[in-house]
Amino acid sequence: MSMPFYVSPEQLMKDRADFARKGIARGRSVVAVQYADGILFVSENPSQALHKVSEIYDRIAFAAVGRYNEFENLRIAGVRLADMRGYAYDRRDVTGRGLANAYAQTLGTIFSSGGEKPYEVELFVAEIGDAAEDDQLYRLTYDGQVADEHGYAVMGGAADVVASYLAERYSSGLDLAAAVRLAVAALGHTANERGDAEDRTIPADDLEVAVLDRTRMQPRKFARLRPARLEQLLGERGPAESTLRSTGAAPAGPEHSPETPAGGAGEDEPPVAPPLS
Repeated sequence: MSMPFYVSPEQLMKDRADFARKGIARGRSVVAVQYADGILFVSENPSQALHKVSEIYDRIAFAAVGRYNEFENLRIAGVRLADMRGYAYDRRDVTGRGLANAYAQTLGTIFSSGGEKPYEVELFVAEIGDAAEDDQLYRLTYDGQVADEHGYAVMGGAADVVASYLAERYSSGLDLAAAVRLAVAALGHTANERGDAEDRTIPADDLEVAVLDRTRMQPRKFARLRPARLEQLLGERGPAESTLRSTGAAPAGPEHSPETPAGGAGEDEPPVAPPLS
């Protein structure tokens, strides 16, 4: 009878963490930026069908990087949990903190279990309040750790390079146009094969952008920004955006709200889960 191969618990956890981190780093980054009227999410995502950013509930949004099938399962579970809690109790009882705790328990259990591979995902759970100081942004890692982020956050891909760009240029109170320009420029600021930072211009058609906007009159505050609307917000772009530290000024052109209809602006997503009978 052969003896089973022994691996220490410390080495096992390290190997599982390395496996998850490598899978997440192969994807493209997602940036979350708090601006004057809510929270902005920006990701480089050419697909028009497979979204990284989605609505969970009235004031709550979800963003993820990593394996699509894994974070899509988590998103659907979050929608169902929010619907059941809002139906059984009250819509005000559905909070971003509660959803973040539920996701943390699920990811932590999967990571510490030796029977299956860890999820190769990182998540954002965001909730907006009536004022900017009430906004909440949580980042969840593959092992169930939760971090309360403020101002901005980055996950996936070259997160360190993108985060350093934001750290040098971010200021609180940005308007939507300035926040979009800053986030898109940060995503385009990546490291090349030699490890040197370089800037590139990402086409609007390759961007997935969504907001939680507290100024919307509808109970649901989530909206997507379509390419035509993004072109208006981004204006003329060069290879690098370097004047966004504290201006907060919008580019030249007419001002629109994120929910402007028929012009490629934000559109409400249909409900994901059917109402409980």
